[in-house]
Parts: sequence; structure tokens; C-alpha cells
Amino acid sequence: MTMSTTSTTPELIQQLNELLNQEKWTRATINNYTVANFQELDGVIKQTREQELVSEAREICEEHLQHTKNSIVALYIAGVLDLARQSVDDANLVLLTQIFLDNHKWKIVEFLANRILSFGENRVALRVLADVYGSESEVEKLHETWERLILIDFEEADIVRRLAELKEEEGDTKQAISYYKKALHRYITKKSFSSVKEVWHKLVALSPGETEFFYHAETKIARLISSERAVQLLEDLYPHMKQSGDWDRAIDLLKRVLSYDPKNHWARKEIIESFQGKYSDHSNLDEYIRVSNLNQSWRPVHEAIADFEKHISFDKGNFVFHRSWGIGRIRDIKGDDITIDFAKKRDHRMSLKMAINALDVLPKEHIWVLRAVWKKDKLHSLVKKNTVWALKTVIRSLGNAADIKKIKAELVPSILSPGEWSSWSTRAREELRTNPDFGMLSDKADHFTVRDQPVTFEEKTFNKFKGDKTFFDRVETMEEFLGYAEEQGAEGLDSEFFREMFDYFAASVRSSSLVNEYVISSVIVLRDLVLRYPFLKQDLELDFETFYRQIENVEDVFSRIDSPALQKRFLASVRVVDPDWGNVYARLLPYHLSRDILLELERHDKRALVLDFISRVYENYRSMRESFVWLVRFCEEDPWFDEIGITQEKRLLAMTHIYDLTFRDIDNRKDVSLNRKINRQIHSYLFRDKQLADFIDHAGEDSVSRLFTLMSDVKDLDPKALVELRQRVQERFPGFHFYGESEADFVSARKVLYCTTSMYEAKQAEYNHLQQVEVPENSKEIEVARSYGDLKENAEYKAAMERQDNLNNRAARLKEDLDMARPIMADDVSGTEAAFGTVVHVQDLESGDDLAYTILGPWESDPDKNIISYQSPLGNRLLRNAVGDELDFQINERRYHFRIESIGVSDRL
Repeated sequence: MTMSTTSTTPELIQQLNELLNQEKWTRATINNYTVANFQELDGVIKQTREQELVSEAREICEEHLQHTKNSIVALYIAGVLDLARQSVDDANLVLLTQIFLDNHKWKIVEFLANRILSFGENRVALRVLADVYGSESEVEKLHETWERLILIDFEEADIVRRLAELKEEEGDTKQAISYYKKALHRYITKKSFSSVKEVWHKLVALSPGETEFFYHAETKIARLISSERAVQLLEDLYPHMKQSGDWDRAIDLLKRVLSYDPKNHWARKEIIESFQGKYSDHSNLDEYIRVSNLNQSWRPVHEAIADFEKHISFDKGNFVFHRSWGIGRIRDIKGDDITIDFAKKRDHRMSLKMAINALDVLPKEHIWVLRAVWKKDKLHSLVKKNTVWALKTVIRSLGNAADIKKIKAELVPSILSPGEWSSWSTRAREELRTNPDFGMLSDKADHFTVRDQPVTFEEKTFNKFKGDKTFFDRVETMEEFLGYAEEQGAEGLDSEFFREMFDYFAASVRSSSLVNEYVISSVIVLRDLVLRYPFLKQDLELDFETFYRQIENVEDVFSRIDSPALQKRFLASVRVVDPDWGNVYARLLPYHLSRDILLELERHDKRALVLDFISRVYENYRSMRESFVWLVRFCEEDPWFDEIGITQEKRLLAMTHIYDLTFRDIDNRKDVSLNRKINRQIHSYLFRDKQLADFIDHAGEDSVSRLFTLMSDVKDLDPKALVELRQRVQERFPGFHFYGESEADFVSARKVLYCTTSMYEAKQAEYNHLQQVEVPENSKEIEVARSYGDLKENAEYKAAMERQDNLNNRAARLKEDLDMARPIMADDVSGTEAAFGTVVHVQDLESGDDLAYTILGPWESDPDKNIISYQSPLGNRLLRNAVGDELDFQINERRYHFRIESIGVSDRL
């Protein structure tokens, strides 16, 4: 089997064809092949790749296999070329390996298995390799292969158990325990209880103190097999705790048994014995067992336990807390009478029954007790110096579950100052994140707990994953875990916790008939993961295009992907599979505003789509305000706006109009958060970035006039800002004419604000509500937030202060407007000319349409209903004109040509 290495391109393909035919004609038998033959074929493959003939070579091999399905040459060349292009399709090489495996050609099988593995770990190849080493009695290589196999085959349990047994025989107990744990989880997943029980007993013998592990496994057993089996295994774990006198763990275990089976007589009897062991020195032990009816089967066991534990906690020397008297210490107990020393109420007596209802018993290590009995300097010094001790003390004091906010409330300002908290909390957060003594609650990802045994990074991340509230929070946690796994290689994924996270997303892919944001996001996450670790794929279908084509409404699904990073990966995938990706990008842009996308379209000669998108946003800027504001802020330096005739003046006019709309929508409680964000962005653009000032300094007088008149009608605009703009206009254009008023009386005209009586009363009521209700209530929130301390990092305080500023500003503007307000009644309006309070009927001499405008004030203005302010450009033009007058004027480049047909008094007065 030889082939020239000097072939030209056509000769190479021709000789490959001859090679395939030669194999068919000579009918070479399996026994004729050696490893050297395959090494020669590797030379052919190398030439094929060097001469860029991979596709042609694969096509010839696949065609040959259609009529000669067991062709050794075709299977090998096609298989290697498939894997070389990072395909997960290993079918050809697997079939070839099986052919030689069936014929016991061990050297060739070993070569082929290692050839597959040269492209990445592969469970089939590793199993074959294990068979080879087993047949050849190469024990060391066999064990090494097993260790590689279990890293990528998460369902393999028997080999894991065998490795555990080998390590135990070698005396490597630590590694043996690790393997037994892994085997236990895999047997649980397989629901093989007999094997689960055997491995459980082995772990109880080797490592009985790892309670957290056993409880995690027990929970999984109850979920996947049955609660009865979980109880059975807990009962097998209990004797070790009882024999060692570890009463706290014994009691906790028995409570778990009783949570599954409250009528379990064995567990009830044993928990009484455990309580007797724990409280053997308590003077009232037998009495409290009796009064709680713990040994009476008629009383529900959980009630009896709670009653007993409440009673038994009252003993001489114990600390208690009363909501009014604070910390006290039990001096004496005689029968049903308790004597307690509180700081300001010493020698206080009460009945046991009253004490149980009114007091909380605290351990002497409780942070409240330490604050009461230690000197402040001592406690302050220890908290500052020993962050871990302080965290453990506070978390345990709060029921062994606390978030950062609760921890802060216990320390600031009673122990640490707000300034000290800032640096201390940074160290604390790092300890909570990395220290294995701290875990997270599985149902509350932001709550920390102190562990009896150290927690691994994998378990801590898994608990966070389970506690995450949303799908996309879980994606972020998964990515965090993968960052850790990248450092560990395949070993980093060798975790039952990782497998459960992986299966969560896999279940989303497998089970849903409707492709929504969760399904397509799961496909992206798992596809990218499988590309890095092909052995994870198994039977998963992760072809993005297949799922993408099933999406009914791409915009709707994309808009609900609550992760910018995932949205970016979605777009990159669309770019590969959809020939019409440019139009798709244009449709999705409003949901993922990115200048990079616009530039990507340009790079691929799709400038027309960019310009069309910008035009569409401008034409619909009222409804697409967020997109328009983003375009103006981040793409203004690009030539796109000018190319389609959207001048700086048009951009500023649209921004000013949106500025006004956001003020109105905020006032009407419509999409408040979004409109506040947009409003701040526009304010920053117009005033802080000095875009308005720059425009006034360089634009023509007509353009400045149009912009100023529109700005003067913006609802809730700070009057000072308008006065400053006016002064700037006057400096640039000394003879500038302001619509509807003379230069001399601008200030005085602004001092009168005409309005309807009903609107005046509504604004007065709004002002009173602000002053008497909202401001005082928010002041209380500020005080509460201030009590948390550390004003620099206090989010609640910052939010409350920001709201207070907004409330005060609203109140100040309302007060100023109310002082200027002059209510107008129907009797004040004659109706002989266009004025405040009139309805002006006009004919549009351009279109022939009949229109009606109601002229009121800025408070009542509603342009969508043709209710216009007398201060607006259009209102100013109509004022003081009578029936029959013809008006011809221009506002914002739009011509108005009206004749006034009639004038009446509005019924809104």
C-alpha cells in the first residue's frame, strides 16, 4: 500500500481513488493490516490537507463506502478527516476500530483508539483502549485509562467503584473516599439501590463525619429513588453518631428521618435518648420531656420536639433576650419560677410559661450577648482583626443564614463605624466567596451559612445555582463555574454538581416543543460547551440552525434573552446560519443596541440596512425613543445621520420633544424607570455636554428660533435653564424676536401662568400631597437606611436620597408654578379672538381639512387631542387673531396656512 508523495493535485485524488479500488480488487484480509499501513495512510491525509483537498477526499471516501461499507482505507481517511475538522462525528473510526476489535488485532485497535483520542477525549475510544489493556494484562495502563474514562463518562459507576476499591487496597484512603462518593452519586442517578447501599456503608465506615455529604446524597435518594430508602440509609448512619456521643448531629439526623416519616417509632425513641445524652446535666430534663409529651405517641412529634427544645433552653446561667429589656441572664430556676437579671431590671421574676412566650434564649456566643457583656473596645478590636470569626459569629447568631445587609445591620454602627465597614466588608465578601467554611443556602443564593465541614467550590457554586431566582442568573453561575473548570481541564468537569447544572439546561433542550428564550439560550450555552469538550455531547441535538428555524417570532424571543452576552452569541450564530442575517440584525438592533453591529453590517456591504434602520428610528422616535437617544449619543460622529438628511437641528428638535414626552410620562406614572433613565440621558446630552449651547453659538437664527420655542414648552423644564438659554440666544442675536412676547417683558411674562381652575386645584393637591405625605415618608426611609451605616456603599440610602432630591425639586417647581398661576374662568373669556380658554376652528388652506385647537396652558397641554399651550409656537401664532384672519407661517420647517372659521369658549374652563 504505497502512494507517491510528489503528486500534483489531480494526481493525488486520482491515486487515492486507485488506492481504494486496489483494496477492493485485492480483497485484502484483516490479518494483512499492520500499524505501519495506517501510518502510511496518515501520510496521504497530510498531503490532502496540505493541498486543500479535504472535501474532495472525503467525498471520494464516502462514495466508496456506499458500496463497500467496510473499506478499511475509506473508513480511516474519512474518519480522521472528520475529527480533524473538529466534528464530533466519530462513526467511521469507531466502526473501523470495532472491526479490528472483533478480530483481536490488539496493536491496531490500540493505535486506532489513540488516533481518535489524539483529537480529544472520547468515551468509546477509552473503553476500547481499556479492553485492549485488560486483554494484554497491562494493569497500570488499564487503571490510567479507567481514570481518564470516568472523567468524561458521567454514567459509568462500576469502574469508579473498582478504582475506589483499588485505592483502598493501596492505603490511599483519601482518594478511595473521593471515588466512593462519585460512585455513590452515579448509582443514585441510575437508581441502583443495592449498589447505593453497599457504597453508602463503605463511606460510613471510612468517613462517617462527612454529614453534609451524606445529607446531600440522602436528599437526592429521596428525590430519585424513594423517601423510604433515604430513611433506611439515615438509620444506618445513626449508630456511629450515637456511639461517638455526637448528640447534635444525631438529633439533626433523627429530625431528618422524622421529616420523612413523623410516625417512625424508632426515631422518636432514639431522639429522646439523644436529648437525654445532650442534656444529661440539666436539672429539669425529665420534667421537660414529660410536659412536652415527647414520649407520648398521641402528640405530633414535631410539636413535641419544639416544645421540649423551648423548655430545655431555660437553665441557670443561660442568656435571654426581651424586646423591651434587652439582654438578661437566668439567675435561678425553682419549679415554675424563673429569676432573671436584666441590665436595667435585675432580680426580675416570671413564670416559666410566661418566659417561654416572652423571651428568646441566646447562646453565650451570640453577637447580642457579646455586645452586652464585652467591653466595646475588645469586641471592636476582635471584629476588625478577625473577619472570619466575626462573620461566623454574626451568621450563627442569625439562625445560620444571613445576607450582607443583615450582617451589616448587626455590626454598624454598634461595633464598626460606617467608614470602617467599607474596608471590612470588602474583606468579608472575599471570605464569603472563597473560604470553604462558608456555604450558601440552596434556596437563597445571597444568604450565607457556616458549614460544619468545609465546602468545595463546586458545591458552593451549585448551591448558588439552585438558589438563583431566574434562568439567566443560572446561566451566569454556570459560566462562573466553567471559568473555574477551564483552569482544571477535564478534571474540572468531573463533578456531580456540574452534571446537575449541565442536565438543567439539557432538560430545557430536550423537553420543550416550543423554542423560546430559555430553549435557544440553553442550546447556545451547551453548544459552546460541547465545542470545547466534545465528550459532553452524548445524544443532545445542539444544532443552532435547527432550533432557530423553529422560532415563531425572533424579535419577541430575542428581546426576552436577559443577558447581553447571550444576545451577542445569538447574533453571532444567526450570522452563520441565516443568509438574510443583515435584515435580522436590523430587526433585532432595538433590543441589543450596539455600534459594533452597525459596523458589522457596513463591513459586509449592508450600509443600506444601517441607513434604513436609522431612518426608521428617526421617523418613529416617539415610540423608539430609547433607540433614538442611543443613536444620537453614540453614533453622532458617524456620517449616517447627515447622509440621510437628519441634520443636527432635526436631532436636537427630536431630542427636545422626547425630553418633554418623558417628563409627561413620568408625571403620568407610565414606564417610570425607563423614562427617568432616558430623561437623564437627554438632560446630560443637551445641558451637561453643552449640545444646546453649542448649537445656539453656531446655528442660524431661524434654526435657533425653532429649537428655543420648542424647548420653552418642555414640561417641568427648570426655568433657570430656559432663562440661561434665552440669555445665550440674546447674546448671539441681539435683535432676536421671541414668539408671543416682547423682549422687555419676557421675565414678567414667565411670571404669569394661565390655567384652568380644576387644574390649579389638582396641582395644589399634588403639592400638598408631596409636602405632607411623600416627603415625610421618604424622610423616614432615609433615617432607616442611614441606620445601616456606610453611606458610601449603602444602596438603600442612596436611593432614598435620590428620591428625596426628586421630590424636593418637584415640590419647588410646583410651588414656583403655583405662585405664578392665574386660574381663568369661562366668564373671563370673550371668545372674540383666539386666547386662553378658546376653541379655534380653522381650515387648512393647503389640505382643505377642518381642524379645531383648544388653547389652554402648559399644564393642560395634550397635543394628541389638539389641546395646545398658549406658550407653544402654534399657540403663540394663533393668539389675538379673529374670525376671518388668514395666517401663513412656518414652525420646525413645516408650513401652516390657516383661515380662522370660528372661535368659541372651551367647556374645559
